[in-house]
Amino acid sequence: MRRLPLRSLTGLAATGLLVLTGCGTATRGDGPQDTAATGADRTIRAQKLMRLTEVHPETGMTLLEGPAFDADGDLLVVDVTAPAGEPKVLRVDVRKKTSGRVHTDDRGTYTSAQFSPHDGRIYLTDFSHGEIISLAPDGSDPRTFFSGEVDGAAMNPDDLAFDQDGNLYVSDSRGMSEGRAEGRVVRIDRAGKNATVLADGMAAPNGISFDSEYRGLWVSELTQNRVSYLLLDGKGGVTSRHTAIRVDGGIAQTDSIAVDADGNLYQALHGRPAMAVYDRHGERLATVEVPARAAGGLRSATNVAITPGGTKAYMTVSGPAGGYLYTFDALARGVRQSNGG
Repeated sequence: MRRLPLRSLTGLAATGLLVLTGCGTATRGDGPQDTAATGADRTIRAQKLMRLTEVHPETGMTLLEGPAFDADGDLLVVDVTAPAGEPKVLRVDVRKKTSGRVHTDDRGTYTSAQFSPHDGRIYLTDFSHGEIISLAPDGSDPRTFFSGEVDGAAMNPDDLAFDQDGNLYVSDSRGMSEGRAEGRVVRIDRAGKNATVLADGMAAPNGISFDSEYRGLWVSELTQNRVSYLLLDGKGGVTSRHTAIRVDGGIAQTDSIAVDADGNLYQALHGRPAMAVYDRHGERLATVEVPARAAGGLRSATNVAITPGGTKAYMTVSGPAGGYLYTFDALARGVRQSNGG
């Protein structure tokens, strides 16, 4: 299948929409996940759980992101391109395979969702308006947690991660539409009052997650297909930064990141319904793929949530066929770093 044109995410700030990179992908044959192969040759076959959304006529697409489990074991998912009036945040009962509306509004372009360890509220990144919005756990009481410029420039916040005290670390994809490496990692204190730039000059930073020990941050740079590692000083600063992983994505690009209890990275791929899994040393452990029979109607696997304390993983996958949840067995149990972002 031909590759559709890549359109800038930041260019949608004026329209309140995001557009997905479209491209076909050839995958291996259908069947159960491959447990015999190891390393880069190992393929984990994800299985369809349910279709959650259809393409919206108003926006011409649907794009699921930011899966996060709530305290009751339900999964929250955002639909980035949902128009006003349609659910922009959904709650899914993964056991019954049912879903319901949590939140909608007439302006937000929400690209991630995560629960704060400080106040238990849901935090959403509004890519188009440069804001962080919070909701009560049931979706009520919407508040603007943070808005405005950081060091003289507005953000395009994509994903977020919380430290153990509830401070936010945000991937800011500014500069993407111009093709300039002007992206940043921004730290916002849990009160939403102080925002500081921890790293700049990044190439469209997207996924962001703490490592399993909260010593540093993994940050994917979408337009360079690399994962950078920021070592933190424990006081809200960065002591060093280096390229940790170079992702062989082909026509796909690095999207969101999740980290399991063993420190393995699940690197989502924007432009292919698959995820690449690495250990903390950058060794490729496996590739998670949807079955070949479904791949033609799907374009990206944007993110994953692993059941807290368990190994059942739920991957958000989208394309012309709609927005889906796929499941697979993760390599280790789920923790906060694999629940939202």
